[in-house]
Amino acid sequence: MWTRWLPWRLLIKRAARSYGVVDPFALLARLSQFSQPSEVQQPIELLRAGIAFHARGLINTKAIQHNLDWVWPYWAEKQFDPADRSFVPRGYSLTHVNLTHRNWTAVGQPHLPLYPLVDPRGLVTPFYDGWSVDFWVIDRGGKVLLPSRASAAEQFLDLSRELLVLTRCREKGLEIETSVGMKPSGDGTDLVLEAHARASEGGWLAVALRPYNPEGVQFIEEIAFREDPPGWRVNGGVDLFMDRLPEKVLFAQYREGDVLHKLDAEQGDRSVACEVGMATSAAFFPMQEDGSGAVEIRVPMAPALPRKLRGKASSGETWDRAVSDAASLMIPDRRIQYLYETSLRTLLLLSAGDVVPGPYTYRRFWFRDACLMIHSLLVLGLEERAFRALDTFPSRQKRSGYFQSQQGEWDSNGQVLWCFERFSRLTGQRIDLRWLNSALKGARWIAKKRLSERKGEPHSGLLPAGFSAEHLGPNDYYYWDDFWGIEGLRAASRLAGTRGLEEKQSELEREANDFEKCVFRSIGSIAKRRSRGGIPASPYRRMDSGAVGSLVADYPLRLTPPGDARILETVEFLLEHCMHSGAFFQDMIHSGINAYLTLSIAQTLLRCGDLRYRALMEAVADMASPTGQWPEAIHPATRGGCMGDGQHGWAAAEWVSMIRNLFVREETGALLLGSGILPEWLQGSGELSFGPTPTSCGPLTVRVLKKPGGVFFRAEGRWRTEPGEVEIWIPGTRRIKGVELNRDYRVTTVDV
Repeated sequence: MWTRWLPWRLLIKRAARSYGVVDPFALLARLSQFSQPSEVQQPIELLRAGIAFHARGLINTKAIQHNLDWVWPYWAEKQFDPADRSFVPRGYSLTHVNLTHRNWTAVGQPHLPLYPLVDPRGLVTPFYDGWSVDFWVIDRGGKVLLPSRASAAEQFLDLSRELLVLTRCREKGLEIETSVGMKPSGDGTDLVLEAHARASEGGWLAVALRPYNPEGVQFIEEIAFREDPPGWRVNGGVDLFMDRLPEKVLFAQYREGDVLHKLDAEQGDRSVACEVGMATSAAFFPMQEDGSGAVEIRVPMAPALPRKLRGKASSGETWDRAVSDAASLMIPDRRIQYLYETSLRTLLLLSAGDVVPGPYTYRRFWFRDACLMIHSLLVLGLEERAFRALDTFPSRQKRSGYFQSQQGEWDSNGQVLWCFERFSRLTGQRIDLRWLNSALKGARWIAKKRLSERKGEPHSGLLPAGFSAEHLGPNDYYYWDDFWGIEGLRAASRLAGTRGLEEKQSELEREANDFEKCVFRSIGSIAKRRSRGGIPASPYRRMDSGAVGSLVADYPLRLTPPGDARILETVEFLLEHCMHSGAFFQDMIHSGINAYLTLSIAQTLLRCGDLRYRALMEAVADMASPTGQWPEAIHPATRGGCMGDGQHGWAAAEWVSMIRNLFVREETGALLLGSGILPEWLQGSGELSFGPTPTSCGPLTVRVLKKPGGVFFRAEGRWRTEPGEVEIWIPGTRRIKGVELNRDYRVTTVDV
């Protein structure tokens, strides 16, 4: 093409100068100087996601701030209120986005990749990135209860039947309670919204269609009401059905303002069209004589499913069945028990199709999050679900052997190989040749990707500089990537050994050893004034919050022994300089408190017998939402989400892994039982238990029986192989090493 010969760079520079605009090439050159030279400066996948995110933010800028008399979602009502601590000034913000309350909870079924959202005040978004449904109460005296503006609300995730989000608001003598869940219906599945309201003076319960969701504006261009069956059709294709005819239905298009402004109007047209895409409507249901009212809305969800799944929507795995297959926890601490149960369900929900780290903002596949979530599914004993996810990995691999989630990130190959080997080890299954060939191909990619050792520089022999996979900062030679690479090579070596490929096993082990030598030589070359005895994020960084990534060498990879001096110095630095409200504050990108990274520090402390893991666990529990969820990053003032998805799968996975490791941990050749059980759980009588959870020896259930005569520890296993050294050490009790199991290696009971 002749266009390739045009001097684009010169033309753009001259155009910028003529308009008095900064030269984009000079600016990019300056920006690149803050990072190490790398193949990819910014993954195109993240650029696409960022453009879409801020495009929404630009629309919010135009729609919200000069229409503050509309009813907006909870985050906007708070963030735009100058009297609220959530307030964010807007003068220099080109896009207005949710930075203070990124909290939502998905409902659904464990076999369907559908994730309707409920925000902290009960706003329901039935479809991915769609519009929403709200409920209002209006009494005859003119008082209005709008949940997003209410001063307080209660919310809870009901686990007793289906997965239901219950929300309750009370104000001005008005009350509304909503229940949202997904239920089978005929040959499909429906999202069912139930609302119960009370107004002492009588009035109306209103169901309102809203052109926004927890991220901001989402267009509604057409709404039509029909009477048989009663309900709305939205944008010409989506139906919402009501359990009976409302008394009246009102509509408004953007130029008229919000339908809120027409509450006293008489019913007129049965439809509305809005070229701006800000159509609203409300259906009014009169209260009964006792001041109570109720309505049920059903939204068929089958249209949102891939065609191949639509026939399975009304049948399949129930929540009771899905949960019964997982390791069960029984402890007296209701809060920690509840968070375990909600985390288990989050993992099941987010692995219904592709394993995704969130139901909304992060509803896309990444190897990194998927591997860590799959590993938690494994320790829960959900072998079939873990297998189903892992079995898709070979087909996702590039010809080069690269397991690419995003260009320029080098941690994924190590994570996939680690996860393959953990599956084999925990299930006792020898992986098939398809997985093995994929693993060996992935190991070759790691070996080839390493830099030459001849340069004699701090990054010699490491993986190249890359975009920070875990938000550790600008492109750099991250030890996070290297530690995963080392373990990936070792995992592939062990997998080769299970197939009798001794030569390949030895080759990969030598490669892993050489890689490890280069990494620790690099760490040793860092000046003490920069490393402070710990492990920075890269050889070119000082100690900062990015150093949290280096702890992966300890947990979960166990490349370093428990209590390694460099790891502990890293932990001490983080505890002294990078904490807020008792939890880890990640300055890099997240700019918020991070639940799963706090738990990774806690795991390192647990591994070396440092009881400070308890305070970190408690801090993370305190920061869970009322529905038992953690956003990716938590605002230090509002305690709402400030980055990422509002229901983060990795955080749920780390909570599950933390609970499991309190009861059962493995070190090389040793099984450690009860080392994290909290002493206060031993008060009174009753039983503690966790399991069955897979181990390298076979599935194991741990029970602690509290009786008047003492505390008895009972391990119930179905061993494939005899465990090595078994140690029982519940903090506050005597440490018992060399526990001998019964002859059949199935049951042992010890008085602790």
